[in-house]
Amino acid sequence: QVQLVESGGGLVQAGGSLRLSCAASGRTVSRYATGWFRQAPGKEREFVAAITWNSGSTYYADSVKGRFTVSRDNAKNMVYLQMNSLKPEDTAVYYCASSRPGRSRYRRLDDYDYWGQGTQVTVSS
Repeated sequence: QVQLVESGGGLVQAGGSLRLSCAASGRTVSRYATGWFRQAPGKEREFVAAITWNSGSTYYADSVKGRFTVSRDNAKNMVYLQMNSLKPEDTAVYYCASSRPGRSRYRRLDDYDYWGQGTQVTVSS
């Protein structure tokens, strides 16, 4: 049974920072890419960032590039999303996900087969 658990969400003022964590168990997730997505009320879930299994490549949505950084610690089966210069439009539930085997693209929902339950991030203006 694969389980992904996000933590680190909360309420922060605009311009502030948060660090989200994604803890994985039940699967050697270090062998797969990990992605971060977010979903705001009334909107579709959207891609935020992804990192390949060996941290060799990272990918970001244009809206977060230069402000967010994705990283991983395979020894701990952890993936992180450092979010700086937060804006009110970053408010959403953030999800981490583990990619399907053999994938070489990471921006679509169907590139992933396991998802966490999400953590709320609220940015006040």
